[in-house]
Formats: sequence, structure tokens, C-alpha cells
Amino acid sequence: MKARSHTAKRILEASCKAFNDKGYAATSVNEIATSLNMSQGNLTYHFPTKRDLAMAIEDDVLKLMKERRTGKKPGSLADDYIDHLLFGMELTWRYRFLMRDRIHYAGGPIGQRQDSELTADFEGLVALLKRIEKEGLFLENKERNIKVLGRSLWIISRFWGDYLRELEGLEKVSWADQKRCVDHHLAVLFPFLKTAAQRAFEAALDERDI
Repeated sequence: MKARSHTAKRILEASCKAFNDKGYAATSVNEIATSLNMSQGNLTYHFPTKRDLAMAIEDDVLKLMKERRTGKKPGSLADDYIDHLLFGMELTWRYRFLMRDRIHYAGGPIGQRQDSELTADFEGLVALLKRIEKEGLFLENKERNIKVLGRSLWIISRFWGDYLRELEGLEKVSWADQKRCVDHHLAVLFPFLKTAAQRAFEAALDERDI
């Protein structure tokens, strides 16, 4: 991917903020240009249409996910698990319009892109659960299906924002609201873990500033 100019980066940052706050459909290119004290013509020189803005942001998100997946060095199980959880949660917060509004600019879910990182992200979570199993940290008397557990945990983390909007009726979702997702994620995972593993995960979480 060609490196973006400083102006292009500013345009995408302003676009992402507007799409997050107002929604893709309710945001105009002129509004974005005005927020940057820029003419609409200058903006469209870099990104001809509003859809181009959304797709460029989406491309950048998938690039971030791929760079993390291919560049992260393994650490302790607890650290790796919490890092995976928080990275995904922060990403879905920072670019929350993508899953919420994609139908308006792309006509289908992001997971249907051939270069989508969502499948790899899910498989990364399943791999962490398999590490838990390999290290003997699951309760022995509790039946589990790794794929089903992984899918349940992934859904909580990725679609928490939908729950907040649709069931709690929140029009503006704050980072504090988003952080509650961690409690729900761990509430599903912890009943399967031995006490020592739960404490290790809690300690790893306490070390992060969220």
C-alpha cells in the first residue's frame, strides 16, 4: 500500500471521527472538509467519494490487524490473551462505524473481504484457548468445545457495541461503556479456568491502563 500523505491522513482521521459520531449515512463530504478548513475540491482530490474515505479507513484497519498478527512476539499466556482481547476491543472502539455502518458503503460484512483479518483474528483467539488447554489450565471436570467457546468470546468482544446501541439504547457509546465488554468476556471464560489461571489473567489485566 502506498504511503499516505500528511493531508490524506488528516482527512481520514476527520472522516473516521465523523463516521463514528454521526454515522456514515448522516455524514457529508462537505462536513468533513469544513471540519478541516479545507475546500471540498481539495478533499475529493485525495478521495473522490465518501465511499473511498470509508474503504481507505477499512484498508488501514486491516493493515493494522495484519501487522500485529505477523509482528507480535509471543509472551506469557496471560499477557498474550489479555493483549489480544484489548487490541480487538480498542480497535472496534476506535473504528466503531466499520461494523455498524458497512452495509451503507460496501453492501456486505467486512468478513467477506478476501483480505479480511477477522478470520485470522478469530483463529488467533482459538489458538490462545488451545494454549490454555495444553498448559492444563482448564478445569478438568468442565466439558468444553474450544471452537464454540472461542466463537462465543469473539462475538462478545466484536459486537458489544451493537448490544449497547440496540438493548441499552445508547446513542453515544463511551470508552467506559466499551470497557464493560472485558467483564462480560471474562465472565464467559473464567468458569472454565482454574483459579490460578484466573488470577494470572486478572494480574495481566491490572497491568494495562484501560
